[in-house]
Amino acid sequence: MTTPEAEQTEQSQSPRPEERLENAVRVAEQALIDFEIAVETFRVEVENFARLHEQRLGPLYARIEELDVSIAEARAARTQDPEDLRRAAEARANLQPIPGVEELLHGWMDGQGLFPEATAMLTDQPVRPPQRVRPSEEVRKLYRDLARKAHPDLAQENAERTRREEFITRVNAAYAVGDEALLRELAAEWAAGPVPPERQPSPSDELYARLEWLAQRKELLTLVARELENGAIAGMLRLAPDDPDSLLTEIAERLHGDIARRETDLAALLTQE
Repeated sequence: MTTPEAEQTEQSQSPRPEERLENAVRVAEQALIDFEIAVETFRVEVENFARLHEQRLGPLYARIEELDVSIAEARAARTQDPEDLRRAAEARANLQPIPGVEELLHGWMDGQGLFPEATAMLTDQPVRPPQRVRPSEEVRKLYRDLARKAHPDLAQENAERTRREEFITRVNAAYAVGDEALLRELAAEWAAGPVPPERQPSPSDELYARLEWLAQRKELLTLVARELENGAIAGMLRLAPDDPDSLLTEIAERLHGDIARRETDLAALLTQE
């Protein structure tokens, strides 16, 4: 038989309802932060690959399209067939213009002038390898550690959330360009910053609202991740997950071959009587 003293002891040791909710909120917060880190890491990789894809392959694709139109026009001029003439005129009308200097140099210059890569290209000097699609492992580790410590979702007060949001914006910007030195500076800045006040127990209704917000945020991030994964760039990344940079080189070599064959075909058409 249970004595009154034993019953009182059991009651004092049983968790408060709020404590179980608090634990659930903490678990959900950490899961959301880890998910956001994964999505942000993937977004940076996709955006970097898209930028390099456009810089390295965009002019090659444009050259192929121009050659296809020129071949159609040369064939039509030789045959004078109405259908060939129609196709050539339609191809020329649909052709996107080859990018101009400003478009080709997009991402190659800033307010201080041309980047070294662009200067090298214009002066026939060797061009250094493009920036890696993925930030280095050390950069990724620094980013993950900072994101987990300073994430806005860990804030309970509006002022603290604002401070964290502004800080994480700087962290994301440094991570996007793989700036390890700046990430280390930001880590030191965060470590020396104000210590957030100790979390106070929240009423049950606030905890339930917090859990609901976390679930909605995860839903939104899931949509963002799905959109990234279903994009063409992510599809290309899946072809070479361990070395996506080499995929661009492989595609560029294939495109150069396509250009050479088209140039040969065009020259043959133009020399025919």
